[in-house]
Amino acid sequence: MRSQKLIPALALALGLAVPAVVAAAPTAGATTSSTTCSVEFYDLDASAVDEVDGKDELRLEVGSRIFPTSWVNMNAGSDADPVDFDYASVNVSSSSSLAWNLREVQPPIVKSGFNLGTIIVYGSDCAGLSKGQSVIVGGIVSGTHDSYYEYNLRFRMTGL
Repeated sequence: MRSQKLIPALALALGLAVPAVVAAAPTAGATTSSTTCSVEFYDLDASAVDEVDGKDELRLEVGSRIFPTSWVNMNAGSDADPVDFDYASVNVSSSSSLAWNLREVQPPIVKSGFNLGTIIVYGSDCAGLSKGQSVIVGGIVSGTHDSYYEYNLRFRMTGL
């Protein structure tokens, strides 16, 4: 008779003790949230271009920096990747923001050019990221200058 009472008592004791140990153990891979992120140009897709010749010459401006050193030719349907814009990248804190301006230049004189539109990247989007974790942000830049244009501009934010 004793063994019948002893087994349920041990099972009950073990059942209560095991969850307490598991609850106290840290979650595997848990890290703290980032307060700074790297913001990298990720992708640019052209739906329609600004110039009537069917080709835009583009640069990105963030702060006082302009990417690339020359320009990127885009036609309707074109796709640009990080290599095209010299791997444009800047850091942002979780309490600030960055304005990325898409600019149309007029070669052969390449300066900052005409601002086609701006995408604001908010540092608060990186506040919930762990170190190394990333998220894609961005939006559509559109309007009329020489003619109607539309670009989908995206950035990768990675927790530091």
